[in-house]
Amino acid sequence: MSSSSLTLYATRAGFGLPDTSPFVIKTEVQLKMAGLVYDRASAIPPQAPNGKLPFINDHDEVVSDSTFIRAHIERKYGVDLDEGLDACQRAQSWAIERLLEDHLYFAMVWFRWIDPENFAKGPAHFADGAPEAGRAQLRQDMQARKAVELHAQGIGRHAPARIAVLGERSIDALAQLLGDKPWLMGETHSGVDAAAFGMLACVATPFFDTPLRRAVEAHPNLIAYVARMMQRYYPEHPW
Repeated sequence: MSSSSLTLYATRAGFGLPDTSPFVIKTEVQLKMAGLVYDRASAIPPQAPNGKLPFINDHDEVVSDSTFIRAHIERKYGVDLDEGLDACQRAQSWAIERLLEDHLYFAMVWFRWIDPENFAKGPAHFADGAPEAGRAQLRQDMQARKAVELHAQGIGRHAPARIAVLGERSIDALAQLLGDKPWLMGETHSGVDAAAFGMLACVATPFFDTPLRRAVEAHPNLIAYVARMMQRYYPEHPW
């Protein structure tokens, strides 16, 4: 890596998505919104400073977490991804991000990681590169750690049907907030659209069969919104 470059450390394309992580998609779209040139490198969470992806290396300055990456690029490069929004819209944007990242995300993760069929076809393959003798145990350990995380967060304490109800409520709320607007805050896309797109794409991907995917599919405005964002920021990606 050149010391003069900006590099985004991401997971990988998979599950029918340009990246398996909604937070990586969010950050990559925000880099594109800011008009920044960057390199992309694959990494795994244990290699990341906080054990989470994404992170960036910007001229040898390492920044972790999608929220702090956005703050860094806005400050360093003099861009405002919420340009044109008033104080109330900026507050609404933050509230929507928290709805997505601190609530809907965990419901999505449960159906991706804990549901046996989805785990087997999806996250279980993260262990494919491990030695065959230990692969089954590694998969079991990966799933068990995720179950502990979801139990500690709270959503993992509920039965699957109740987790679905919680996630569906967030999806329905987002559909109402979007309404018939092209973007969440009106006629111009802003930073929150990157977060919403990343999360909705991860929920709506046809790769996984979940009640959350079906909840998104029940809202034509959300389906059109994801398609619009995908065409704008990942035109080469089949969707």
